[in-house]
Amino acid sequence: QVQLVESGGGLVQAGGSLRLSCAASGGTFTVYTMGWFRQAPEKEREFVADITWGGGSTYSADSVKGRFTISRDNAKNTAYLQMNSLNPEDTAVYYCAAVKFRSTTSHNEFRYWGQGTQVTVSS
Repeated sequence: QVQLVESGGGLVQAGGSLRLSCAASGGTFTVYTMGWFRQAPEKEREFVADITWGGGSTYSADSVKGRFTISRDNAKNTAYLQMNSLNPEDTAVYYCAAVKFRSTTSHNEFRYWGQGTQVTVSS
């Protein structure tokens, strides 16, 4: 059983930056693709970015390309989401998720989820 804990959310002005962290425990971190999703009020949960288990491939939603960067530190069992040039449309609860040995952007295929961290971008 893998446990995921997100941190790093908060309130930031438009144009600012935040870095989210996702600390994993309870499993072998290196076998999991790590993903970030977000959900704004009254909207569906949407894919943001993910990074494969080996770290060799990353995928990002078009809405965040060039602004958000996903990475992982296998020695620290932690995944990160660096978010730059934030705008109010990025306001959402951000969730970290994990799936073993699979490259996917579908939230239905991710097995483990964190509790989420709120990101609020003011205009």
